[in-house]
Amino acid sequence: MYYLLLMPKNHTFYTIRIPFIYYMFTCFISFPSLLILPALRNTHSSKRMFPFYSWRTRLLLLLFLAVAVRESWQTEEKTCDLVGDKEKESKSELALLQRLTPLFNKSFESTVGQGSDTYIYVFRVCREAGNHTSGAGLVQINKSNGKETVVGRLNQTHIFNGSNWIMLIYKGGDEYDNHCGKEQRRAVVMISCNRHTLADNFNPVTEERGKVQDCFYLFEMDSSLACSPEVSHLSVGSILLVIFASLVAVYVIGGFLYQRLVVGAKGMEQFPHLAFWQDLGNLVADGCDFVCRSKPRNVPAAYRGVGDDQLGEESEERDDHLLPM
Repeated sequence: MYYLLLMPKNHTFYTIRIPFIYYMFTCFISFPSLLILPALRNTHSSKRMFPFYSWRTRLLLLLFLAVAVRESWQTEEKTCDLVGDKEKESKSELALLQRLTPLFNKSFESTVGQGSDTYIYVFRVCREAGNHTSGAGLVQINKSNGKETVVGRLNQTHIFNGSNWIMLIYKGGDEYDNHCGKEQRRAVVMISCNRHTLADNFNPVTEERGKVQDCFYLFEMDSSLACSPEVSHLSVGSILLVIFASLVAVYVIGGFLYQRLVVGAKGMEQFPHLAFWQDLGNLVADGCDFVCRSKPRNVPAAYRGVGDDQLGEESEERDDHLLPM
């Protein structure tokens, strides 16, 4: 960027910041006319030899200067100015503004009222809202006549927070007409925690103007940026599971080393309590049978077998008549 100092007829100096590229191009175009043409101004062929020296050149220079000034005004958009000198600004407030950086390029609107009393509120975080000439961070626009009222300006910003909310305050708005001792308006934006959205639900809540002073407009908005960082904690079940897994690992590794180094076991015999674990399935089945079966174990059977001694002697010829003749 480059600073250009202008002095109009009333001898008042104005400083305009223009992009460096426009300044260099303007100097390149005007350099021949500034150094060479004054010496040849009285010659007849100067206009033919140096076509830069003409009213078209001057018009072109003015056009480039106007474009440069316009772009400089557009690029120099105002931002939040905290209370206090630049070196004495609160570090906590600066940290909160840095935290809200993702919202700087967003604009929020909300419409309230009916008929001729319909108003549109336009809010931006640390960026100009409205016509970009008043340094306003929050404006009220009358929908019927288009009148714009500045509710709060960026050059008087105050911000603080709690565990799940951020309070952004813009002071220095337009003065009241007949309320609040004709003091300047003030916008208070309550940004509440909502982890499901970056920024949404911007709405006006109330306008407090029934007091003699300290009146304000209250707004609310949801944003995940207002949420405190989530601190992950292990649940009771997770803790018990970790303890159980640790004990199992100690049992298996310790038992394996004991069986191998002390007992001198080889192969599968190195596993601790191998006989118990091999019989575990049978033990579980017995336990399930004991718990789930409802039939008593000691009830005598309804039918009992008959011993050979209880059978009488039978004739061997009792079935001879069945044989074929």
